[in-house]
Amino acid sequence: MTSTVLPTVHQDDADLTSLGYQPTLHRKLGRYASFAAGFSFVSILTTIFQLFAFGYSFAGPAFFWTWPVVLVGQLLVALNFAELAARYPLSGAVYQWARRVGGEGVGWFAGWFMAIAQVVTAAAAAIALQVVLPQLWDGFQVVGGDPALNTVTGASNAVVLGAVLLVATTIINSLGVKLMAHVNSVGVTCEIVGVAAVILALVSAAQRGPDVVADTTVLQGSDLGAVGAFLVSGLMAAYVMVGFNSAGELSEETKDPRRTAPRTILSALLISGLGGALMIITALMAAPSLDDGRLATEGLPYVLTAVLGTFWGKVLLVDVAIAIFVCTLAIQTAGSRLVFSMARDGKLPASRLLSSVHPTRGTPMWPSIVIGALAVGVLAINVGNAALFTTLCSVCIVMVYLAYLLVTVPQLINRLRGDWDRVGQAMPAGLFSLGRWGLPVNILAVLYGAVMVVNLAWPRPEVYDPSGENGLLLWSAPLMVTAVLLLGLWVRGRNLAAKAGAANPGSRTTFHDLQD
Repeated sequence: MTSTVLPTVHQDDADLTSLGYQPTLHRKLGRYASFAAGFSFVSILTTIFQLFAFGYSFAGPAFFWTWPVVLVGQLLVALNFAELAARYPLSGAVYQWARRVGGEGVGWFAGWFMAIAQVVTAAAAAIALQVVLPQLWDGFQVVGGDPALNTVTGASNAVVLGAVLLVATTIINSLGVKLMAHVNSVGVTCEIVGVAAVILALVSAAQRGPDVVADTTVLQGSDLGAVGAFLVSGLMAAYVMVGFNSAGELSEETKDPRRTAPRTILSALLISGLGGALMIITALMAAPSLDDGRLATEGLPYVLTAVLGTFWGKVLLVDVAIAIFVCTLAIQTAGSRLVFSMARDGKLPASRLLSSVHPTRGTPMWPSIVIGALAVGVLAINVGNAALFTTLCSVCIVMVYLAYLLVTVPQLINRLRGDWDRVGQAMPAGLFSLGRWGLPVNILAVLYGAVMVVNLAWPRPEVYDPSGENGLLLWSAPLMVTAVLLLGLWVRGRNLAAKAGAANPGSRTTFHDLQD
């Protein structure tokens, strides 16, 4: 066993050194653990459970077609990411990829947008426990009162449960990547089994055929118009199918990452896409009614309760709780590696602390603690104000798509200049490559990303101000992105000034320094 593993690890570490970094993290992850990192971030059992009602409410059964549209669009992005993962198998993948194809400034803001988004996404995933645990046992409603997430008591209790979950994931992440990988792999296995069980149960209870997805009654009757309603319902799939790049974030802890990470990035997205599509279509086939209003308000839990009954419904809820746990764990892990990677390059305040690696556990402990603490802080917004938190979650997905664009756009520019082919000729043979399909796939990925950012950020009352009580929320996406951008400029400027001052005591930082 030792004779076959150690040479591979030594080769991987030598490869990392050739990219400019000394190996400090422990390389413990195999192919399944790498796949689990991406699959658990997407976590279709968690997200479809939460968001089915949203998609159905705008387009009815026809909202199913938004799923394959988004899947194809994200696959275009994932194919480009797979090429980058093969060429640059580094922690903090989105930051490193954007930096190496677009320069220091582009890389910094890609990492900044992604880090902020991951903090908020970790908080959002943790809050999902409120949807599940009080249904299993009323003792989980610690605050007391109505457990519904849109009530004051439900929103407040969600903060308590979410904070406990984030403390647990922070501890696991701080104890080392091997423990994290074991917990994540077991959780993902449970989730895959749960998804398969749900699909089989729904198929066995089908009341109509798969042609139900051709029902456009709700779509055609929408006040938004058929196209407008379809675009809004597509936000459900857009929220779900992100984070497949997490396998790349753990490249420095993965064995043979140049070959493993590209495969697991693609497989995490494709398996999630297939499983999600089957869950949606079988739920539509098995729903007791399509027009009693409950699918648009209660969503998938309503169908599963009707099909499985109380006992098996609770068994499934346990599986959903496990999926929420590993989803939160995976998001925090990916975010911690991103922060570690940026800090290692001296790009963040307190970089020396954030880039430190525990000597025996081989894990960047402080980034996990910082992300966990910030996510708990974000949870506080949910106290008595779940609507504002929902808006914040929507905005953070916009930032994820912007971070993706900060990778695919400079990658496309490299292709158009011919630089991409020159870099490719220096790579080891047999790595994942799009070959002559690279340019058209990259162009389509950029176009898809741009359209999706506009669609996500569009100031629709139905998404950002459903109660009609606060018109300012309509513009929350552009306002939040602008605020994060300005804060990023300030943080980066101070960091550059501090570095310049340390290098040249008494010197002043110029405008040209900030443009680095």
